[in-house]
Amino acid sequence: MLVHEFLTRSAARFPQKVALVCDGRRLTYAELDDMTDRLGNALVQGGVGRGDRVALHLPNSVEAVVGIFAALKAGGTFVCINASTKAEKLAYILNDCRAKALLMQERTGGWDVPSLSLGILCGAQETPADPRLRRFEEILAEAPATPLPLRNIDLDLACLVYTSGSTGEPKGVMCDHSNVDFASTAIMTYLENRAEDVILSALPLSFDYGLYQLLMAFKMGGTLVLERSFMYPTVILQQIQEERPTGFPGVPTIFAMLVQKDLRAYDTSSLRYLTNTAASLPPSRILELQAAFPGVALYSMYGLTETKRTLYLPPDQLAIRPGSVGIPIPGTEAWIEDESGRRLGPGKTGELVVRGRHVMRGYWEAPEATAHRFRPGPIPGERLCYSGDLFRQDAEGYFYFLSRKDDIIKSRGEKVAPKEVENVLHMLPGVTAVVVGVPDPTAGEVVKAFVVANGTPLTEAQVIAHCRAHLEDFMVPKYVEFRTDLPMTSSGKISRLGLR
Repeated sequence: MLVHEFLTRSAARFPQKVALVCDGRRLTYAELDDMTDRLGNALVQGGVGRGDRVALHLPNSVEAVVGIFAALKAGGTFVCINASTKAEKLAYILNDCRAKALLMQERTGGWDVPSLSLGILCGAQETPADPRLRRFEEILAEAPATPLPLRNIDLDLACLVYTSGSTGEPKGVMCDHSNVDFASTAIMTYLENRAEDVILSALPLSFDYGLYQLLMAFKMGGTLVLERSFMYPTVILQQIQEERPTGFPGVPTIFAMLVQKDLRAYDTSSLRYLTNTAASLPPSRILELQAAFPGVALYSMYGLTETKRTLYLPPDQLAIRPGSVGIPIPGTEAWIEDESGRRLGPGKTGELVVRGRHVMRGYWEAPEATAHRFRPGPIPGERLCYSGDLFRQDAEGYFYFLSRKDDIIKSRGEKVAPKEVENVLHMLPGVTAVVVGVPDPTAGEVVKAFVVANGTPLTEAQVIAHCRAHLEDFMVPKYVEFRTDLPMTSSGKISRLGLR
């Protein structure tokens, strides 16, 4: 199935059903189908051809949702760029993918992107003088709503998702229609999604976890309540009470803020499930969430942009193995290899390798990086994804995330997985923490912990004593630095690079 058929097929089944709640508006499937046809026709008239990239430099909004499906209907490939991306990085991404059209809130810098032929201003009050710029509202009023012909096949690219680029320039992960369709179906299968579901998401559409909340909602014929951000937890709790969502996706930082609120003041009884990814939840946070949302299924998950989703932990396993991120998603295979390419058995530490239809096509015009991450599989012509993450597996086949390979701390000849130390730190009430390695003339590296105490009175000596009681000596932090907050990436992960 082509990704834009998620919308058109649901519009045929449920034309008058509310598909999207966003910016104070409630739009039905029929209305969104009409709006995306109009914008799709305008993109074609503006020069967008099959496979051309359409970039969206927008916050979570109606315009962003319409832009995604309009780009696909025009035969193009959409590229969601975080609204907070500054001009220099934005220009890099636009030039790297050679964007043909750009949807933006306002004119972003100059036209220093030679490939651009059409700019669409969202929310602009006046018609721009530049003929290459058009107002979003004018397009919807003037462009024809004639459905565009299906020209693509499922091997064509649906989107480019640019990674954060913590180790260099951002790279565009190439996702074809079949990758997206398979991953959406697999996730919906284990979440047991159905058309009656309402998903409340405050995750950015530029983050693949946030993007798939939209795609899955439209594929199943459900409703997406799309918030701009999670800046104000009280607003999200009020939306849960008013919109009655059945599903709420979050990341550890979101859940850490939620459990600090008095949830008894809000009716959250509509929730059927919570999902977590980006970083694994410490066991102590899992217990807090279960207490805060009794009877709600909690799915701990692991994924990376290069495969979308890889592992999930069935909720009935949380009490048995709370530190695990689970088993492969339906229709996929995963295992652990050492540096020589030998598969490892239970209890051994190695790199997670992923096999399945959700393994993406590679990095946009980056053959060397693609060859390093995506390698030949057992069937001639297929690709495996080497995750770059270190895991171990228990005897029953459940996986445990330990660290990114680049994050491993080597102290006194021993390897320290930051996650193990952080899990112990999170046992302290109210604490959010991250650890990194810092140079040491004797040990090579030692552990440094950055701690947000959230009002809990703690001293460095108390933190170190707590760690000494639960960890081997070489894992105990030598330094503790208290912070009021921790630097975050645009996808809600704590930025270790920022702390280093």
